[in-house]
Amino acid sequence: MSEFSWDDLQFFLAVARTGQLSAAARLLRTNHVTVSRRLDRLEKDLGVRLFERSPRGYMLTALGERLVERAGAMERDAAVFAEAATEGPTSPRGVVRLATPEGFGNFFLADRLPALARSHPALSIELVPIQQIVSLSRREADLSVALHSPSSGPYRRERIVPYRLFVWASRSYLAAAGPIERPAALAAHPVIGYIDDMIFTPGLDYLREILPGTRAAYQSSSIHAQLAATRQGFGLGVLPYFIARRYDDLVPVLPREAHIQRDYWLICHDDLVGTPRIRLLSDFIRDTARAAVDIFAGAPLLP
Repeated sequence: MSEFSWDDLQFFLAVARTGQLSAAARLLRTNHVTVSRRLDRLEKDLGVRLFERSPRGYMLTALGERLVERAGAMERDAAVFAEAATEGPTSPRGVVRLATPEGFGNFFLADRLPALARSHPALSIELVPIQQIVSLSRREADLSVALHSPSSGPYRRERIVPYRLFVWASRSYLAAAGPIERPAALAAHPVIGYIDDMIFTPGLDYLREILPGTRAAYQSSSIHAQLAATRQGFGLGVLPYFIARRYDDLVPVLPREAHIQRDYWLICHDDLVGTPRIRLLSDFIRDTARAAVDIFAGAPLLP
Protein backbone atom coordinates (compact mmCIF):
# COMPACT_ATOMS: atom_id res chain seq x y z
CA MET A 1 0.00 0.00 0.00
CA SER A 2 1.36 3.42 -0.95
CA GLU A 3 0.97 6.63 0.99
CA PHE A 4 -2.30 8.54 0.68
CA SER A 5 -3.45 12.09 1.26
CA TRP A 6 -5.02 12.59 4.70
CA ASP A 7 -7.19 15.29 3.18
CA ASP A 8 -8.93 12.67 1.02
CA LEU A 9 -10.43 11.07 4.13
CA GLN A 10 -12.97 13.88 4.45
CA PHE A 11 -14.29 12.97 1.00
CA PHE A 12 -14.48 9.31 2.01
CA LEU A 13 -16.43 10.20 5.14
CA ALA A 14 -18.81 12.56 3.37
CA VAL A 15 -19.75 9.93 0.79
CA ALA A 16 -20.03 7.25 3.48
CA ARG A 17 -22.45 9.45 5.43
CA THR A 18 -24.61 10.54 2.53
CA GLY A 19 -24.34 7.74 0.00
CA GLN A 20 -24.36 10.27 -2.84
CA LEU A 21 -21.67 12.30 -4.57
CA SER A 22 -23.92 15.36 -4.87
CA ALA A 23 -24.94 15.28 -1.21
CA ALA A 24 -21.32 14.83 -0.15
CA ALA A 25 -20.34 17.77 -2.35
CA ARG A 26 -22.88 19.99 -0.59
CA LEU A 27 -21.48 19.01 2.80
CA LEU A 28 -17.95 19.83 1.66
CA ARG A 29 -18.94 22.95 -0.29
CA THR A 30 -17.46 21.66 -3.52
CA ASN A 31 -18.76 19.87 -6.63
CA HIS A 32 -19.48 16.20 -7.30
CA VAL A 33 -16.66 15.92 -9.86
CA THR A 34 -14.09 16.87 -7.21
CA VAL A 35 -15.60 14.40 -4.73
CA SER A 36 -15.49 11.59 -7.30
CA ARG A 37 -11.89 12.39 -8.27
CA ARG A 38 -10.67 12.51 -4.66
CA LEU A 39 -12.48 9.28 -3.79
CA ASP A 40 -10.99 7.49 -6.80
CA ARG A 41 -7.55 8.75 -5.82
CA LEU A 42 -7.92 7.49 -2.26
CA GLU A 43 -8.94 4.02 -3.43
CA LYS A 44 -6.04 3.95 -5.87
CA ASP A 45 -3.52 5.08 -3.23
CA LEU A 46 -4.80 2.50 -0.73
CA GLY A 47 -5.10 -0.23 -3.33
CA VAL A 48 -8.58 -1.20 -2.10
CA ARG A 49 -12.20 -0.66 -3.04
CA LEU A 50 -14.13 1.32 -0.42
CA PHE A 51 -17.50 1.61 -2.17
CA GLU A 52 -19.77 -0.32 -4.47
CA ARG A 53 -21.14 2.05 -7.11
CA SER A 54 -24.69 1.74 -8.42
CA PRO A 55 -27.33 4.02 -9.96
CA ARG A 56 -28.81 4.36 -6.46
CA GLY A 57 -25.60 5.69 -4.98
CA TYR A 58 -22.49 4.59 -3.12
CA MET A 59 -22.54 1.72 -0.64
CA LEU A 60 -19.62 0.89 1.61
CA THR A 61 -17.82 -2.37 1.01
CA ALA A 62 -17.07 -4.62 3.98
CA LEU A 63 -13.62 -3.06 4.23
CA GLY A 64 -15.12 0.43 3.89
CA GLU A 65 -17.43 -0.34 6.82
CA ARG A 66 -14.45 -1.29 8.96
CA LEU A 67 -12.47 1.81 7.99
CA VAL A 68 -15.21 4.44 8.32
CA GLU A 69 -15.24 4.34 12.12
CA ARG A 70 -11.47 4.81 12.28
CA ALA A 71 -11.61 7.62 9.74
CA GLY A 72 -14.33 9.29 11.83
CA ALA A 73 -12.15 9.08 14.93
CA MET A 74 -9.28 10.67 13.00
CA GLU A 75 -11.62 13.44 11.85
CA ARG A 76 -12.71 14.16 15.41
CA ASP A 77 -9.12 14.16 16.67
CA ALA A 78 -8.14 16.58 13.91
CA ALA A 79 -11.02 18.92 14.84
CA VAL A 80 -10.00 18.91 18.50
CA PHE A 81 -6.36 19.53 17.51
CA ALA A 82 -7.35 22.46 15.30
CA GLU A 83 -9.51 23.96 18.04
CA ALA A 84 -6.69 23.68 20.58
CA ALA A 85 -4.23 25.27 18.17
CA THR A 86 -6.42 28.34 17.71
CA GLU A 87 -7.20 28.98 21.37
CA GLY A 88 -5.95 32.29 22.62
CA PRO A 89 -6.70 36.00 22.26
CA THR A 90 -8.34 35.56 18.85
CA SER A 91 -10.49 32.57 19.74
CA PRO A 92 -13.09 31.36 19.18
CA ARG A 93 -12.81 31.10 15.44
CA GLY A 94 -13.93 28.86 12.62
CA VAL A 95 -17.29 27.65 11.35
CA VAL A 96 -20.06 26.32 13.56
CA ARG A 97 -23.26 24.98 12.02
CA LEU A 98 -26.35 25.07 14.23
CA ALA A 99 -29.50 23.12 13.36
CA THR A 100 -32.77 24.10 15.03
CA PRO A 101 -36.50 23.51 14.65
CA GLU A 102 -38.06 26.02 12.29
CA GLY A 103 -39.93 27.91 15.00
CA PHE A 104 -37.06 28.25 17.47
CA GLY A 105 -34.59 29.22 14.76
CA ASN A 106 -36.71 31.69 12.82
CA PHE A 107 -38.81 33.24 15.57
CA PHE A 108 -36.30 33.36 18.42
CA LEU A 109 -32.64 32.88 17.50
CA ALA A 110 -32.73 34.72 14.18
CA ASP A 111 -33.30 38.02 16.00
CA ARG A 112 -30.52 37.39 18.49
CA LEU A 113 -27.66 35.57 16.75
CA PRO A 114 -26.44 38.57 14.70
CA ALA A 115 -25.33 40.31 17.90
CA LEU A 116 -23.17 37.31 18.79
CA ALA A 117 -21.74 37.15 15.27
CA ARG A 118 -20.85 40.86 15.32
CA SER A 119 -18.97 40.50 18.60
CA HIS A 120 -16.95 37.52 17.32
CA PRO A 121 -15.89 38.32 13.74
CA ALA A 122 -13.57 35.28 13.55
CA LEU A 123 -16.52 32.98 14.13
CA SER A 124 -18.74 32.01 11.19
CA ILE A 125 -22.21 30.91 12.33
CA GLU A 126 -24.40 28.83 10.02
CA LEU A 127 -28.02 28.71 11.20
CA VAL A 128 -30.10 25.86 9.72
CA PRO A 129 -33.76 26.22 10.82
CA ILE A 130 -35.54 23.45 8.91
CA GLN A 131 -38.50 21.08 9.31
CA GLN A 132 -36.53 17.86 9.63
CA ILE A 133 -33.91 16.21 11.78
CA VAL A 134 -30.34 17.12 10.90
CA SER A 135 -27.87 14.38 11.73
CA LEU A 136 -25.06 15.13 14.15
CA SER A 137 -23.65 11.64 13.58
CA ARG A 138 -23.16 12.40 9.87
CA ARG A 139 -21.70 15.82 10.76
CA GLU A 140 -24.50 17.68 8.99
CA ALA A 141 -24.37 20.06 11.95
CA ASP A 142 -22.04 20.71 14.89
CA LEU A 143 -24.74 21.66 17.38
CA SER A 144 -28.46 21.02 17.46
CA VAL A 145 -31.54 22.33 19.24
CA ALA A 146 -34.14 19.56 19.22
CA LEU A 147 -37.58 18.67 20.57
CA HIS A 148 -36.37 15.45 22.12
CA SER A 149 -33.19 14.01 23.58
CA PRO A 150 -31.58 11.03 21.81
CA SER A 151 -31.65 7.96 24.00
CA SER A 152 -28.21 6.76 22.97
CA GLY A 153 -25.07 7.81 21.19
CA PRO A 154 -21.96 9.86 22.01
CA TYR A 155 -23.84 13.09 22.68
CA ARG A 156 -23.99 15.72 25.39
CA ARG A 157 -27.66 16.47 26.08
CA GLU A 158 -29.10 19.36 28.04
CA ARG A 159 -32.68 20.54 28.44
CA ILE A 160 -32.49 24.28 27.92
CA VAL A 161 -36.06 25.55 28.27
CA PRO A 162 -39.67 24.30 28.31
CA TYR A 163 -42.25 26.00 26.11
CA ARG A 164 -46.02 25.94 25.83
CA LEU A 165 -48.36 25.79 22.87
CA PHE A 166 -51.89 27.21 22.95
CA VAL A 167 -54.88 27.24 20.63
CA TRP A 168 -55.09 30.48 18.66
CA ALA A 169 -57.56 32.09 16.29
CA SER A 170 -57.63 35.33 14.37
CA ARG A 171 -59.90 38.11 15.54
CA SER A 172 -61.67 38.01 12.18
CA TYR A 173 -62.36 34.27 12.54
CA LEU A 174 -63.81 34.63 16.01
CA ALA A 175 -65.91 37.61 14.92
CA ALA A 176 -67.50 35.43 12.22
CA ALA A 177 -67.68 32.12 14.12
CA GLY A 178 -68.62 33.49 17.51
CA PRO A 179 -66.97 33.07 20.89
CA ILE A 180 -65.61 29.67 22.01
CA GLU A 181 -66.52 29.28 25.67
CA ARG A 182 -65.81 25.64 26.57
CA PRO A 183 -63.31 22.95 25.46
CA ALA A 184 -66.01 20.73 23.97
CA ALA A 185 -66.79 23.47 21.45
CA LEU A 186 -63.29 23.32 19.95
CA ALA A 187 -64.17 20.20 17.94
CA ALA A 188 -66.71 22.17 15.90
CA HIS A 189 -64.01 24.32 14.31
CA PRO A 190 -61.51 23.57 11.51
CA VAL A 191 -57.98 23.03 12.81
CA ILE A 192 -54.58 23.77 11.30
CA GLY A 193 -51.68 21.39 11.96
CA TYR A 194 -48.83 19.26 10.63
CA ILE A 195 -49.14 16.70 7.84
CA ASP A 196 -49.83 13.44 9.66
CA ASP A 197 -47.41 11.18 7.80
CA MET A 198 -44.62 13.78 7.70
CA ILE A 199 -44.31 14.38 11.45
CA PHE A 200 -40.62 13.63 11.96
CA THR A 201 -40.49 13.82 15.74
CA PRO A 202 -43.03 12.93 18.45
CA GLY A 203 -42.80 16.46 19.84
CA LEU A 204 -44.82 17.78 16.89
CA ASP A 205 -47.61 15.22 17.22
CA TYR A 206 -49.65 17.39 19.56
CA LEU A 207 -53.22 17.40 18.24
CA ARG A 208 -54.06 14.14 19.99
CA GLU A 209 -53.08 15.77 23.28
CA ILE A 210 -54.54 19.22 23.01
CA LEU A 211 -57.52 18.39 20.72
CA PRO A 212 -58.15 14.62 21.10
CA GLY A 213 -59.86 12.98 18.16
CA THR A 214 -59.26 15.97 15.87
CA ARG A 215 -57.65 15.74 12.44
CA ALA A 216 -56.23 18.91 10.96
CA ALA A 217 -58.33 20.19 8.07
CA TYR A 218 -55.42 22.28 6.79
CA GLN A 219 -52.01 20.64 7.04
CA SER A 220 -48.50 21.89 6.42
CA SER A 221 -45.01 20.76 7.43
CA SER A 222 -44.09 24.41 8.06
CA ILE A 223 -44.93 26.42 11.18
CA HIS A 224 -44.74 29.52 8.97
CA ALA A 225 -47.57 28.20 6.79
CA GLN A 226 -49.63 27.18 9.82
CA LEU A 227 -49.20 30.62 11.32
CA ALA A 228 -50.25 32.25 8.03
CA ALA A 229 -53.36 30.07 7.76
CA THR A 230 -54.35 30.93 11.33
CA ARG A 231 -53.89 34.64 10.73
CA GLN A 232 -55.91 34.39 7.51
CA GLY A 233 -58.86 33.07 9.50
CA PHE A 234 -58.99 29.47 8.26
CA GLY A 235 -59.62 28.16 11.76
CA LEU A 236 -57.81 27.23 14.96
CA GLY A 237 -54.03 26.91 15.04
CA VAL A 238 -51.89 25.31 17.74
CA LEU A 239 -48.90 27.61 18.07
CA PRO A 240 -46.13 28.27 20.60
CA TYR A 241 -46.78 31.34 22.72
CA PHE A 242 -43.38 32.83 21.88
CA ILE A 243 -44.40 32.88 18.22
CA ALA A 244 -48.08 33.83 18.34
CA ARG A 245 -47.55 36.64 20.86
CA ARG A 246 -45.95 38.72 18.11
CA TYR A 247 -49.23 39.17 16.27
CA ASP A 248 -52.00 41.43 17.55
CA ASP A 249 -54.52 39.83 15.20
CA LEU A 250 -54.24 36.49 17.04
CA VAL A 251 -56.21 35.65 20.18
CA PRO A 252 -55.60 32.70 22.55
CA VAL A 253 -58.62 30.40 22.87
CA LEU A 254 -59.32 28.92 26.32
CA PRO A 255 -55.65 29.19 27.30
CA ARG A 256 -56.09 27.74 30.79
CA GLU A 257 -57.91 24.66 29.54
CA ALA A 258 -56.19 24.09 26.17
CA HIS A 259 -52.39 24.08 26.24
CA ILE A 260 -49.52 21.62 26.20
CA GLN A 261 -45.84 21.76 27.11
CA ARG A 262 -42.76 20.70 25.20
CA ASP A 263 -39.02 21.07 25.82
CA TYR A 264 -36.09 22.31 23.79
CA TRP A 265 -32.88 20.30 24.13
CA LEU A 266 -29.34 21.32 23.27
CA ILE A 267 -27.36 18.44 21.76
CA CYS A 268 -23.74 18.18 20.71
CA HIS A 269 -21.30 15.42 19.89
CA ASP A 270 -19.13 14.60 22.91
CA ASP A 271 -15.94 15.29 20.99
CA LEU A 272 -16.92 18.91 20.28
CA VAL A 273 -18.39 19.98 23.61
CA GLY A 274 -15.24 21.60 24.96
CA THR A 275 -14.13 23.43 21.83
CA PRO A 276 -14.26 27.23 22.09
CA ARG A 277 -16.62 27.85 19.17
CA ILE A 278 -19.12 25.22 20.37
CA ARG A 279 -18.86 26.33 23.98
CA LEU A 280 -19.49 29.95 23.04
CA LEU A 281 -22.59 29.19 20.96
CA SER A 282 -23.94 26.66 23.47
CA ASP A 283 -23.64 29.14 26.33
CA PHE A 284 -25.29 31.84 24.24
CA ILE A 285 -28.27 29.65 23.29
CA ARG A 286 -28.75 28.38 26.83
CA ASP A 287 -28.45 31.76 28.52
CA THR A 288 -30.57 33.59 25.95
CA ALA A 289 -33.35 31.02 26.06
CA ARG A 290 -33.45 30.85 29.85
CA ALA A 291 -33.55 34.63 30.09
CA ALA A 292 -36.80 34.43 28.09
CA VAL A 293 -38.29 31.57 30.12
CA ASP A 294 -41.57 33.43 30.80
CA ILE A 295 -42.07 34.06 27.09
CA PHE A 296 -41.47 30.41 26.26
CA ALA A 297 -43.76 29.25 29.06
CA GLY A 298 -46.61 31.56 28.09
CA ALA A 299 -46.66 32.97 31.59
CA PRO A 300 -48.92 35.95 30.72
CA LEU A 301 -51.71 33.51 29.78
CA LEU A 302 -51.48 31.44 32.94
CA PRO A 303 -51.70 33.79 35.93
